[in-house]
Amino acid sequence: MKYKIILLAVLIPGLFLAQSKFAQLDQLLPTPNEYRNASGGPGHAYYQQKADYKIALTIDDKTQKLSGVETITYTNNSPDYLEFLWLQLDQNIYNQDSESKLIEVEKMEDFKSIGDVKKRLFYYDGGFKIDAITSTSGQKMSYAINKTMLRINLSKPLAPHTSISFTVKWWYNINDRMAVGGRSGYEYFEKDKNYLYTVAQFFPRMCVYSDVEGWQNKQFLGKGEFALPFGDYEVSITVPADHIVGATGELQNVSAVLTSEERNRFEKAKKSDSPIIIVSQKEVEEKEKNPDYKTKTWNFKAINVRDFAFATSRKFIWDAQKVTVNGKDILAMSYYPKEGNPMWERYSTKLVAHTVKTYSKYTVDYPYPVAISVHSKWIGMEYPMICFNGGRPEEDGTYSEETKYGMWGVIIHEVGHNFFPMIINSDERQWTWMDEGLNTFVQYLTEQEWERGYPSRRGPAYLIADYMRGDKKFISPIMTNSESIFQFGNNAYGKPATALNILRETIMGRELFDYAFKMYCERWKFKHPTPADFFRTMEDASAVDLDWFWRGWFYSTDHVDISLDNVKWFQLNTQNPEIEKGIKEQTDKAKDKFIGDTRNKSSITKTINENDAAIDDFYAKRNIYKVDALDRKEFDAFNAKLSDEDRKLLNANKQFYELSFSNLGGLVSPLIIEATFDDNSTEVVRIPAEIWRMYEDKVSKVLIFNKPVISFRVDPFLETADTDLNNNAWPARVEPTRYDLFKQKQQNNENPMQRQKRVEALGN
Repeated sequence: MKYKIILLAVLIPGLFLAQSKFAQLDQLLPTPNEYRNASGGPGHAYYQQKADYKIALTIDDKTQKLSGVETITYTNNSPDYLEFLWLQLDQNIYNQDSESKLIEVEKMEDFKSIGDVKKRLFYYDGGFKIDAITSTSGQKMSYAINKTMLRINLSKPLAPHTSISFTVKWWYNINDRMAVGGRSGYEYFEKDKNYLYTVAQFFPRMCVYSDVEGWQNKQFLGKGEFALPFGDYEVSITVPADHIVGATGELQNVSAVLTSEERNRFEKAKKSDSPIIIVSQKEVEEKEKNPDYKTKTWNFKAINVRDFAFATSRKFIWDAQKVTVNGKDILAMSYYPKEGNPMWERYSTKLVAHTVKTYSKYTVDYPYPVAISVHSKWIGMEYPMICFNGGRPEEDGTYSEETKYGMWGVIIHEVGHNFFPMIINSDERQWTWMDEGLNTFVQYLTEQEWERGYPSRRGPAYLIADYMRGDKKFISPIMTNSESIFQFGNNAYGKPATALNILRETIMGRELFDYAFKMYCERWKFKHPTPADFFRTMEDASAVDLDWFWRGWFYSTDHVDISLDNVKWFQLNTQNPEIEKGIKEQTDKAKDKFIGDTRNKSSITKTINENDAAIDDFYAKRNIYKVDALDRKEFDAFNAKLSDEDRKLLNANKQFYELSFSNLGGLVSPLIIEATFDDNSTEVVRIPAEIWRMYEDKVSKVLIFNKPVISFRVDPFLETADTDLNNNAWPARVEPTRYDLFKQKQQNNENPMQRQKRVEALGN
């Protein structure tokens, strides 16, 4: 019996601890081991697999068919014997029996037009067609396909620290992105009868095998992206002879695929600090009119990358410039059809160069030789060294401000993905926030260095408030598998980016944060980090206990709503009757008067004591504000016992304010308090979030100032994502909203550039 009582005494504190917002994360994070240590870095026995590819591809521009054959060399660096290998077949989401279609929740209200119905009924013969899988000696290998995963059954287990090579031959019909969507595919341009291909996830790719979960073979359902091992690639791409190809890696046969003029421009671009046109719009327009269906093969090589993608079209205008990072020259390039101009020629490559340089400052030096932005309508998608980006002007060349900022933002974001997850290689299939959220955060920093006052969509704390105050039934914790997330953009992009911004600006400060964040990036470049590695590194490199922050922001759906409930004002009593009785007299005179007393002055002509002098006694005649000789004597005796320091403090006229706060949203947060004084000067007091560690619902704090305060505001700089600013002020403040009786519709939905053309036509 005693044993049981002792056991309960041990367990119960643990139960209460688990409920605390300041409980340590040990119970939620995996135990450190030889592969991943307690500081958040790779352990002494850390390993990762390697997958090298030699791929030959052909695109049939008349049938939009891609055919390929690849030889994969897979190296098992793990301590385990592998009985089978898993490969990803991403194109299989386009199979007619794809589960990604079946699991979509649909309502009739989703079908708003005949176009929606046609898209729902659209037939497309998609998915990989596997012709053969053989050993390098030509023997057939046993395999099985489970939806978007392919298992190769090995005749004998692959031993630790050995390799295996095998060949896969396949083909598939490239998807029309305009009809069926997708992260890659083709766009058809009706006016000139030409195609633009942005091709990715086009080959059977090795899955990750790691110390965390063995094979990462979760099915691809569309949202959760990819977990891929690093390796070296040699890829040949056969396309129509008049196509221009941009791809992961460096072009190996420049002289065979470019004209002498194009080669001269290409070499000039490598030395230029501003974009140089390699293939011009005029040259492209000539090719569009007279397609050349003979073929040409482009060869590319990429070292230590986790994937490969490419784009090809006869419509491509091509420009490039040099960007230097820590003494190393990188070639920033853009490929775009004429439909992207004038925006793309003006901005794209400059944005690529700026992004590479800025991300390198905050994360790791960009390690690759090229960085490419390709224009395709709507899409924004990333792969090593290359990304596909939307942002298309109107046919007349004008564009709205929203289109411009949309283009700028998507290029910065997608080029930024070179760092997250192409270099710092997190598991996108499991934890979307580790690439999208971290990338969106650095995107915000990069946008702000591109244009002062850049209207970033995500990052600043106040921009996430609407989402966080929303219906919790449709909000997921950040630490949720990618396929199960409500409100994907807010959850995986906006909220993590905001959290990191709050860490940087409010919790840790820029210097501590930047050092720790860069340390995480350096530790895990070209490796496979997990959330625990990130959380632990940020604390390890900063000496800031952030478990309460990860618990609240990443593991819960609580929101910040700190209410300033009450303010009490105090001053020290000096005990000096000359001062204190005078203050009391002034205070009493300033008090609000009871309405009955006010009316009685006129309604009662005379009271009894006013008619009868014998009524008033000592107390009625006493002047409580008068200072007498005894008052002075008693004060002199009190004052004589005080030290000089005590007298100075009593006479300093310090102002004491007791502020009471409630945590209405559940998410603990620092208290940032701005006091405005009677001379209109201000002072900001910053109280760490640990003030809530013992009392999570209500706390109070006494603030001491040298002059009277006329108002207090909580979160005056909008840095904590407080969802209700109406309870943040004392005295209470209600912000007015301008109500517009006369709302005007924008004429013909024209953008401001088009309107300006009409203004100029009027001669004004």
